[in-house]
Amino acid sequence: MTTIELDNQYVMHTYGRLPVVFVRGEGCFVYDDTGKEYLDFLAGIAVNGLGHCPPKVVEAICNQAATLMHVSNLYYIAPQAQLAKLLADLSGMSKAFFCNSGAEANEAAMKIARKATKMAGHPEKTEIITALDSFHGRTLAAITATGQPKYQKYFAPLPPDYKYVPYNDVEALKAMAGARTCAIMMEPVQGESGVHPATPEFLRTARELCDQLGAALIFDEVQTGLGRTGRVFGYQHFDVVPDIMTLAKTLGGGFPIGACLAKGKYADVFEPGDHAATFGGNPLACAASIAAVTEIVEGGWVENATKVGAYLMEQLATLPGVTEVRGLGLMIAAELEKPVAKDIVTKALSKGLILNATSDNVLRFVPPLIVTEDLVDKAIAIIREVQQ
Repeated sequence: MTTIELDNQYVMHTYGRLPVVFVRGEGCFVYDDTGKEYLDFLAGIAVNGLGHCPPKVVEAICNQAATLMHVSNLYYIAPQAQLAKLLADLSGMSKAFFCNSGAEANEAAMKIARKATKMAGHPEKTEIITALDSFHGRTLAAITATGQPKYQKYFAPLPPDYKYVPYNDVEALKAMAGARTCAIMMEPVQGESGVHPATPEFLRTARELCDQLGAALIFDEVQTGLGRTGRVFGYQHFDVVPDIMTLAKTLGGGFPIGACLAKGKYADVFEPGDHAATFGGNPLACAASIAAVTEIVEGGWVENATKVGAYLMEQLATLPGVTEVRGLGLMIAAELEKPVAKDIVTKALSKGLILNATSDNVLRFVPPLIVTEDLVDKAIAIIREVQQ
């Protein structure tokens, strides 16, 4: 049986897969089982920040795999402690909890916020405010935090005390926050719904409300973190610092790892028994992450995201039928006049370009941070060709 036949028969159908089997990757390119080359402008949905099989990450994984892959978190793990310090130094946070994904990181963040209010003597403060059209993951609490009914409709009853406001609606946020608010959780740039950056006023208002109400400000930086927006962290565009921040995707350079970072009183909320992840912070994942984060920061790839991202936005604006280009760094969306985004994705794939449509009218671009202007030209030429 072919890979596609095996998948259709034995894998649960949770994805709408395109009919291609990728078997190898290098840099900004991947190759299918026939040897065909594809330019990747999706990067595993913002995961492969350093491209496919980045040499320093591969070397770190191989060395660590030959040394120690897993031990229980009942014992100290050297790469875990080293990675926690690296992320704390970069982010201004104090401590880290490690897990395996963005959804898990967001679960940890929400549990910290809920417990913190109990510790402060306010058991009534249980409400978490998020934004409409947000995306925070697929676990039961994470899809409840996700302000999109389409992800929630089959899974009721949902956990209680989640409220939603329109993204960037300052007055709605002020009206919603109150005495029962324990946290406000926002993405600095909404990704899954079509790349919508926050306004500085919106995030500043969230910070002020949290300070007034004794609530936690949580930034979901699963997609925006670690260079994607042209800053190491998305919040740095807005001069608004969260109490709790979540990371995943690019964090492992292609290897699965998530992190929940916290500062101040929130860094010391969890005690033994409150939360755990069997594989969280394992030596292999942490070694990969140390290599990836170090290379992103020291290799000039954050700055490259700013430079090439601006060039990509300029070039997208020249395409026929594009009504708006928005984003930060290399997290970009092109709004289309006609509902042809998914058709463009399919046709581009046949021409050797990997793209993503977040809706019928929106193309999302999250290429590796190592992408060049020449590769942007190549991608734009293919899109222009398939539009004809």
